[in-house]
Amino acid sequence: MSELSERELASQTIETTELPQAPAEVVRLSQRLATAVRVVAWHKVGLFVASLFLFILAITLMKDGARGLAPLVQNTLSVNNPADSLGFGWLFAYLVMSGSPVAAAALTFFDAGVLDRLGAFTMITGSRLGASLIVLFIGFIYVLRGRDRATSLGMGLLSLSVTGSTYILGLFIGAALLVSGTLDQAQLQSGALLTSVTDLIFDPIAAWFHSFLPGWSLFLVGLGIIVISFNLFDKCLPQMALKESQVGRLSRLVYRPFVMFTLGALITLISMSVSVSLSILVPLSNRGFVRRENVIPYIMGANITTFVDTLLAAVLLNNPPAFTIVLVEMISITIVSLLILATVYRNYERLMLHFVAWVTASNRNLALFMLTILSMPVILMFF
Repeated sequence: MSELSERELASQTIETTELPQAPAEVVRLSQRLATAVRVVAWHKVGLFVASLFLFILAITLMKDGARGLAPLVQNTLSVNNPADSLGFGWLFAYLVMSGSPVAAAALTFFDAGVLDRLGAFTMITGSRLGASLIVLFIGFIYVLRGRDRATSLGMGLLSLSVTGSTYILGLFIGAALLVSGTLDQAQLQSGALLTSVTDLIFDPIAAWFHSFLPGWSLFLVGLGIIVISFNLFDKCLPQMALKESQVGRLSRLVYRPFVMFTLGALITLISMSVSVSLSILVPLSNRGFVRRENVIPYIMGANITTFVDTLLAAVLLNNPPAFTIVLVEMISITIVSLLILATVYRNYERLMLHFVAWVTASNRNLALFMLTILSMPVILMFF
């Protein structure tokens, strides 16, 4: 071996032995970070388990309490036909600022015999019409914070307009499917094992509540618990951050209607709440990530998969016709949405955008619109 080679080897040996070792503080910091990540992961798992437990408990309580509310719903509120139940579900969703608890309530009323199949179907439709108000409410908050009115309210108005137009069309298709009995065989039962397990765990809890509360109040207790369960489930969802490069890639996809349709369906499927999936559109629009015309298919997709939690409620009730009602709702909205996307989407898009522009053009138009959507469920219920 030459002298030069020996010197090079010695130099490499010295450099290798002199490589700095990771300080003990860095090692401890990385270990703490890994522990924190595991704690957060288990925390989210715990929130999910708690939200699922509360959801099942809420359905059990609402089922037991629904029969006690029959005189109130049928006599005092006069919910005796499909138009009444449509307005009832619509107004109910306004009051609780969410559609999913109202849809679950419609199924418990059906299970208790308070509503028939068509009445439950229209009440669920009304719950979806009222659920979009939360997006408009968030827009109003942005306006109060000094943001542009047209931009802040535009997303909520668009959500209400798209939801209203598709659900009203789907209402006729779904009613026809229910009356004809086409999907009567499409039923899903919870199974003896699931029913026995839920009865074993939750019936004693419901009996404990019933020992010191009147029967009808169990429905209200369950309604409060189911709202809490949805809030807990929202908190257990992973927080996703978009990098600038990812935003650039996504910006090319938002111009494809069927891509946005699928994205809206998937996000709502994960969150199980159309209020959550649509509410994120307001800040995204204000920051310029999406434009209003790009989110119309997104809203359509979200309005379909939002029924996943209602399907679960139908299974927990162990009432196969209740499952059919929810399935008919999903199929009817899917038919309407796909027909619009495949045939008259551009005309539909222009119609929706022109309507939103008209509403935000003046305070008079906005006041007229608000008066209409707030009074419509009351008119349906009492006139």
